[in-house]
Amino acid sequence: LHSCDWGALATLSAQEGLRGRPFANIFSLSDGPPGPCGGSGVPYLYLTDMEISVQDLEVNSNASLTVSLAQTPYCRKHKYDPQNPLCAHIIFVGSIVKVNDSEADLAKKALFTRHPEMESWPKDHNWFFAKFNITNIWVLDYFGGLKIVTPEEYYSVKP
Repeated sequence: LHSCDWGALATLSAQEGLRGRPFANIFSLSDGPPGPCGGSGVPYLYLTDMEISVQDLEVNSNASLTVSLAQTPYCRKHKYDPQNPLCAHIIFVGSIVKVNDSEADLAKKALFTRHPEMESWPKDHNWFFAKFNITNIWVLDYFGGLKIVTPEEYYSVKP
């Protein structure tokens, strides 16, 4: 996660004509400032209620989030196609929640250091900081199937 700047967030649509169907959208994210010791493992997002996926989350906060090393130099260097399992990706399942006041500064620093443009986005869109509460994790990094990682295992890893 710490190597990635964005991910595909999938929700169950609450939109007319798509209600109850899967819907995926790209979101910028960050688990902390860039660098080897900057990551917390918590995916933070900067959201507005005006966004379609956020409207879906207001009805059902459950979601999945996929990030891939395809967005880093790693897969290009090794000439791995993004679908090749050796171009690892991780799938988080859980829910999106607004961060509380005590966590807002951490989320702001995490996001604005990686995505400085966010600070200038229109104020009248009522942006807020949110995080992905992880309940399940699947890693695909080799042929032969997914690996299951518990949130406890995930958060215990030190870079």
